[in-house]
Amino acid sequence: MNKEFILTINPGSTSTKIAIFKDKEKVLEKKLEHDSTQLEKFEKITDQYEYRMDLILEVLSEDNIDLEQLRAVVGRGGMLRPMPAGTYKISEQMIEDLKVGIQGEHASNLGGLIARGLGDRVNIPSFIVDPVAVDEFHDIARISGIPEIPRKSLLHALNIRAVAYRLADEINRKYDSLNLVIAHLGGGISVAAIEKGKIIDVNNANEMGPFSPERAGEVPVGQLAKLCFSDKYTLGEIKKKLRGKAGLVGYLGTNNAKEVVERINSGDEEAKLIFNAMAYQIGKEIGKMASTLRGKVDYIILTGGLAYSNMLTFYIEDMVQFIGPIRIYPGEDELEALNEGALRVLEGREEVKLYDEKVDLND
Repeated sequence: MNKEFILTINPGSTSTKIAIFKDKEKVLEKKLEHDSTQLEKFEKITDQYEYRMDLILEVLSEDNIDLEQLRAVVGRGGMLRPMPAGTYKISEQMIEDLKVGIQGEHASNLGGLIARGLGDRVNIPSFIVDPVAVDEFHDIARISGIPEIPRKSLLHALNIRAVAYRLADEINRKYDSLNLVIAHLGGGISVAAIEKGKIIDVNNANEMGPFSPERAGEVPVGQLAKLCFSDKYTLGEIKKKLRGKAGLVGYLGTNNAKEVVERINSGDEEAKLIFNAMAYQIGKEIGKMASTLRGKVDYIILTGGLAYSNMLTFYIEDMVQFIGPIRIYPGEDELEALNEGALRVLEGREEVKLYDEKVDLND
């Protein structure tokens, strides 16, 4: 039986997306929705392994996809130890770190576990690609101002690197020859500086940078400290104020950018101010990242779901076009990005990385 397909797996909090690729062609895509009452039965996210694995096998069987037809399986990388970007072979150490949630519990931790499980069944390679834990910071970027609180590299690395490779192909340049500022604009916003292929700085989208549809981003720390000790809120409520009930949700009661734009077009001046403020903060963050590259920026890229909004991208472009040319790649296709990461390794264009050699196991 010909081994011609690559299976990609992207677990989310309430769904698992899978796709089958033949080279770069997507021949099958499915979104498996999970009943919240089923998920509540599991104490930890990784306890959902067998449940999600069985659903994937069932769907593949229904679509007449035999595991023997696969040449590789690729899972979304999870909250692993800090690591360089790239495509990684899934090792025993990686499996252990995903199971314990070495940097936290997240649905993406299941990606590597399921990919390895499927790969082992038919003795084919299993990989992860560019997890959120990608860390290529220079040491100077880790200094926050408070010794006990280092800056951490956590970002939308998968989509950021995918669009960087896409641009490199389009302009016939090598990825590692480019200096880029890339803004991933989604439920969280990551603005990254890429220097000759390395992500040397980025805001942690959970805690820093621009506010987003659901997250507060960078806020005045003195006022935040007073809020924390005001006896008005629990720790859980403060966390919700920072992530979940912040950003567009906090000001306008919705995380839907299309709805906000409709309100603006209907004359809602508050919606216009808040939406423009988000764009303004994104533009400022792009400027900050450009400065880490000493202004030597080949391209600025805007990507992610919010990049579909012309109102948002026009505002940002007006602010930052003096820095360099701008490309817009709206949306994100994580399944496609996983496939491309695997193909770079399988076709010999990039060396597969070994987790155990690239991370600090004593950290």
